Amino acid sequence: MRSWLLPAATLALGGLIGAFITGTFLHAEPEPAPVLPKEMTSYRDVVKKVLPAVVNIEAKVKTVKGKPRTPDKDDDSLGFGSGFIVDPKGVIVTNFHVVEDADVLEVTLPDGRKFSTKDFLSDPKTDLAVVRIQPKGDLPALQLGNSNDMEIGDRVLAVGAPFGLTGTVTAGIVSGKKRSLHVNTVEDFLQTDAAINPGNSGGPLVNLDGQVIAVNSAIKSRSGGFQGVGLAISSNLVADIVKQLLKDGFVHRGYLGVKVKDVDSEEMAQRLGLKKPQGVQITRILDDGPAARAELTKGDVIVNLAGKAVKDTNELQTIVAGLPLGKPIAVTIVRDGKSRTVDLVIEEKPRENGTTGQ
Repeated sequence: MRSWLLPAATLALGGLIGAFITGTFLHAEPEPAPVLPKEMTSYRDVVKKVLPAVVNIEAKVKTVKGKPRTPDKDDDSLGFGSGFIVDPKGVIVTNFHVVEDADVLEVTLPDGRKFSTKDFLSDPKTDLAVVRIQPKGDLPALQLGNSNDMEIGDRVLAVGAPFGLTGTVTAGIVSGKKRSLHVNTVEDFLQTDAAINPGNSGGPLVNLDGQVIAVNSAIKSRSGGFQGVGLAISSNLVADIVKQLLKDGFVHRGYLGVKVKDVDSEEMAQRLGLKKPQGVQITRILDDGPAARAELTKGDVIVNLAGKAVKDTNELQTIVAGLPLGKPIAVTIVRDGKSRTVDLVIEEKPRENGTTGQ
């Protein structure tokens, strides 16, 4: 009898424990659903922070003598866009193409207040402009963030007035960085799938902290409407341009004094003595420019500038734009298949050069 009592008792105890455990699992409260971060369920807090600083801008031109007038209006409208306040004293950032050819701008704040101003400064080469109004008291303002910190996949919001629908907010992600459409002389676009349409131009693209990381500027579209590819000027480029416009009224730009083309094929790279397509080939040396003084020649391939690799023409423009004037920098070139480094002094680009050279 005793030989099986112990196993039987053990089995009975095991059964009781098993029943207890099974019962516990069967009757236990279900695990609570994971709590999503607030920004994944709603953007309301970001929007409340951003919207008060986003304005509408209507560009107007004074009617010309002899031209038919619009009834009860002394001005004709050129177009409509957006902007955002960056200084509580009334400094607004927008696109150049929003204010282009205007005699006067009508700025409407989210609270309905309207301001007419002729005080605006532009930089056509980056499609940026600064507008100044004179409010009574401080206005809500947005902070420029660091566009270099943004990564592909980061969520963003585009704010503006597409088709005149003021206060519109759309959501998306950063779809690409360092994009170029070759529509401006100097370009550094963030690509986004947040809906951008006519009227969004000049409005902010913000991160989830409500910081402006780009200025909505263009769309890549066959139809002229949004098709998932929006382009916004990076905030780091914006910050530099705005600072110079407010300080001097125009932008100081360095230049190399060259015309270039991309080394964009294996065949071209092999012919120039490169292991892979990279850099830009000089197609012309401008007379009496920095490149001429550094004894660069037509056919040289620029592969590195001031310690930064030059991938293409757009990259070259971006690097040059960020270099100090009057200081020597190292330029690495490939000539006849051999690499060499020379010193070159970046000089201010003459106004009369327009867009003829880098």
